[in-house]
Amino acid sequence: MPAETTGKVTFVGAGPGAADLLTFRAARAIAEADVVIWAASLVQAEVLEHAREGAEILDSAAMSLEDVLVVYERAVRDGLLVARIHSGDPALWGGTQEQLDRCVELGLDVEIVPGVSAFSAVAAIAQRELTVPEVAQSVILTRLGGGKTPMPPGEEVREFARHGTTMAVFLSAARSGQLAVELLEGGYPTETPVVIAYQATWPDELVLRCTIGTLEETVKAHKLWKHTLFLVGSALSASGTRSHLYHPGHFHGFRRADPASRRALRAAAQTAAPVEG
Repeated sequence: MPAETTGKVTFVGAGPGAADLLTFRAARAIAEADVVIWAASLVQAEVLEHAREGAEILDSAAMSLEDVLVVYERAVRDGLLVARIHSGDPALWGGTQEQLDRCVELGLDVEIVPGVSAFSAVAAIAQRELTVPEVAQSVILTRLGGGKTPMPPGEEVREFARHGTTMAVFLSAARSGQLAVELLEGGYPTETPVVIAYQATWPDELVLRCTIGTLEETVKAHKLWKHTLFLVGSALSASGTRSHLYHPGHFHGFRRADPASRRALRAAAQTAAPVEG
């Protein structure tokens, strides 16, 4: 009898939408695949231009997990290479872990190719750094409770909001009123800036700026209820701060500090909390 073959599944992060945000590694994985499973409702069709002629193309929008597992079982049996294309980055809200666990059980080789997450794409579109010195040095990635998937205890938006740092809120546009209430209950001021992005990097992209106080009315005025991401926090409008990274008084393994600038930096540190950059 022929020896048992072992296939491979590569989970490909396709980014937030635009096909030219694919990494070289992602494009290569798609090009090498015998079977390409992609989410037509979340990924632009142009990514399929990387697929080789004759590759089997399947739309995961019409497939359940059980349907996808049938393909993975066939990959084991026939030694197929499968590219499973997910929107954004496979590490975030992609339903990948349950697939990964099953692939391991089946004995499939697995590779994960990271992708550009929607939150970083929206920050780029808005031309903002999310970690501004003396304003915000952390980014919280979360979603609002009350959807299809329950939130674990302690992970409510209002609890995360107590940190007051930059927050990226996914999958929450359909409950914009609740989102605004929880952000305020957590301690954000009403005037805290918000960037709302619908279909980021798609042809019909819409990016809006508002505050938490006007968040709900802005969402409803534009009839947004899916494919929308919120960036929240003072870093979205802050300016006038400086990191240490490129300060002439800062040194590292590739650059010496200017002595006078170093003394000035130390003097400033004695009257203010140290700033990491």
